[in-house]
Amino acid sequence: MGQIYLVRHGQASFGSANYDRLSDLGVQQARLLGEWYAEKRQGFSRVLTGGMNRHRQTAVACLGALPRNLRKEGDWETDAGFAEYDHEEIFTRYRPELADPEYLTRFLNESEQPHQAFQHLFQAATARWMAGENDSDYTETWPIFQARCIAALQRVLMTPGSAQSVIIFTSGGTISTLCQHVLGMPDSKMLELNWTLANAGVTKLLYSGDRVSLSYLNNFAHLEAGGVAAVTYR
Repeated sequence: MGQIYLVRHGQASFGSANYDRLSDLGVQQARLLGEWYAEKRQGFSRVLTGGMNRHRQTAVACLGALPRNLRKEGDWETDAGFAEYDHEEIFTRYRPELADPEYLTRFLNESEQPHQAFQHLFQAATARWMAGENDSDYTETWPIFQARCIAALQRVLMTPGSAQSVIIFTSGGTISTLCQHVLGMPDSKMLELNWTLANAGVTKLLYSGDRVSLSYLNNFAHLEAGGVAAVTYR
């Protein structure tokens, strides 16, 4: 039976002009995961990334912590089907002023509960995107994103070799959408799940042929071993 490890990227540079790069803590989170795999003697037969810079940086930091005998030989694969949705577009279609990173930073700094304020913005903006009533506003609609993620998973499932151990470095929206597909959850539950996924957390799928099941969800024990401050969600 094959195994697929879906890794959410480490903490990105939230609030900066370029979100798509890891913070120093994000690199540390990825290394903690790699050290965890090294301790467990977990190797991988395939390595894929969703094509974003933060995915690649997470892969480099994580797999760089593995001993040479556990590292994947040859080039890693890139499949843009595992890329995240355009959260910046989704935010700005909901509230145009959110196009300015400094505005969002000020808004959160002025909020009594910044974490809850961001969660409210995130859920409202994403719900608008998923509702289907404003599809013409978006470059990639929710159904198209959903189908893209599922098609990427199918490509992995149909690759010859039923006993592969595949690690995929991707994003929270992609992982939540794939879990929604595997478990048959409604859209509202995908939104709830997306919010709970930790940076550098791991979700594991088991597969045989085109049959796939969830083994575990959002494991971040490797981060807890690094201390409370190592666990983040953005």
